[in-house]
Amino acid sequence: MIVLSVGMPRAGSGWHYNLIHDLMKTTGCADAQDIREKYNLQKILTEVNCNIGVLSARRLGLVTVPALMGNTFVIKAHAGPTNASRLLAFLGVLRITYIYRDPRDAMLSAFDYGQRALEKGRPNAFSHLSDFEKSVSFMMEYTRIWERWMGEKNVLIARYEDLLTNYDVEFARLVKHLKLDETRPEVRAVVEQYRPGANDEQQGLHFYKGKIGRFREYYTNEQKKVLSMKLAGYLEHMGYDTV
Repeated sequence: MIVLSVGMPRAGSGWHYNLIHDLMKTTGCADAQDIREKYNLQKILTEVNCNIGVLSARRLGLVTVPALMGNTFVIKAHAGPTNASRLLAFLGVLRITYIYRDPRDAMLSAFDYGQRALEKGRPNAFSHLSDFEKSVSFMMEYTRIWERWMGEKNVLIARYEDLLTNYDVEFARLVKHLKLDETRPEVRAVVEQYRPGANDEQQGLHFYKGKIGRFREYYTNEQKKVLSMKLAGYLEHMGYDTV
């Protein structure tokens, strides 16, 4: 089986992937990095977090091979669902989670992260978001991907904000979806290791320290009006205020 950890960019998706990876490790499952090397999947899965990219039939077919040979492992994606991912989920080969965040905060986080990387001379996947308009276009793409995931069956949907404010309830939902025993000491240890605020100094175990709703302090009133207009019809369904 493959656990597919999907997320909106800058929505705690890396943290969520690491959490799921470490939870599944308590069952003795394989490390995706080892699967990547053993089955020559370097062109399919990235080195960091084993991101598969698009969920095409070809790419999913290649990563399914080790799963069909008895390996269970966790991979990551930001892409939308496809007929291939839908079929594999129906067959029980894929178990999928999806995490999202208020797109206005995710957009600001992506912009900040990209610009900080530029200042350090190490541009990343967000460094092209050089202004408000480019950032809006980027986030609208992932908001539409959110909408597509909402229509999928057998997917555990999580919100970044809920994991911050209601961690124990959200953790219980995740453990149930992964079919793990929450009472096992190994699982409880992972619960505490990833509790927001518990390990802020450790890479991969923390959320970005920016508070919920940070966009309200950063963007101008005019920019916030643009975002409200662009995201009309999305924000309410996501569970966020439109102002």
